[in-house]
Amino acid sequence: MDLDRLTAIDVHTHAEVSKDGHGALSPELFGASADYFKAHGHRQPTIDEMAAHYRERRMAAVVFTVDAEHATGHPRISNQEIAESCAVHADVLIPFASVDPHKGRAGVREARRLVEEYGVRGFKFHPSIQAFAPNDPLAYPLYEAIEELGVPALFHTGQTGIGAGVPGGGGIRLKYSNPMLVDDVAVDFPELRIILAHPSFPWQDEALAVATHKPHVHIDLSGWSPKYFPPQLVRYANSLLQDKVLFGSDYPVITPDRWLADFEKLDIKPEVRPKILKENAARLLGLLTD
Repeated sequence: MDLDRLTAIDVHTHAEVSKDGHGALSPELFGASADYFKAHGHRQPTIDEMAAHYRERRMAAVVFTVDAEHATGHPRISNQEIAESCAVHADVLIPFASVDPHKGRAGVREARRLVEEYGVRGFKFHPSIQAFAPNDPLAYPLYEAIEELGVPALFHTGQTGIGAGVPGGGGIRLKYSNPMLVDDVAVDFPELRIILAHPSFPWQDEALAVATHKPHVHIDLSGWSPKYFPPQLVRYANSLLQDKVLFGSDYPVITPDRWLADFEKLDIKPEVRPKILKENAARLLGLLTD
């Protein structure tokens, strides 16, 4: 991957469909997400199409799915398939994996194999969809392996559009995505690199507190147009957290074009912009060393 050629690294994109057309979520949950993001009619791009989209823009993208088989009963998209597809486009795509913490020792073995044999560069957790509290000891063997492997763990935080408007929210409990639960993980695994995904509504201040207090906790800015960012998030991104805030779009429900157009209008210091757009992610992902 030629970092000098890249204008940005998007640390938050979703593989929504497998090669055989299998969706990452049930049609009901996909529909609720489309309603929430006002993204009806958006296509579910293949990984090849994602690569072309980002290559055309001279950007790289982290790609992952969510393994929530235990809670939803819906079969996941294969982590191995995502990793192998990203490897074909290694100039622009960076594979993350998702392993349901309920899978126990089998999940730990899979995580190790994915990093050591398939070049996976990190792991995505969505506590609300996966129905676990991040500080539940059931997940600790998995965190221990990820910490030992030296790759980041990305946690969805805050409200989610998935299940929004469905009776009972589709069974998805928002409480699991409070970033203060991830604070325990940062204490118990002090060398684990952590990304808190999204402006963490309604817990934005909690996310900022954790990221300023724990040296290896970062925040990605995905899932929201920058014009809606809370003022305190912009203030911290411009100052105390300028080395720990990361560009993320949530593609395909939010495109990098839309996100970047709105980010251009945000009051961010000129010297901070390249950190958010590329440099912080390059360092965190091991693409760039200090």
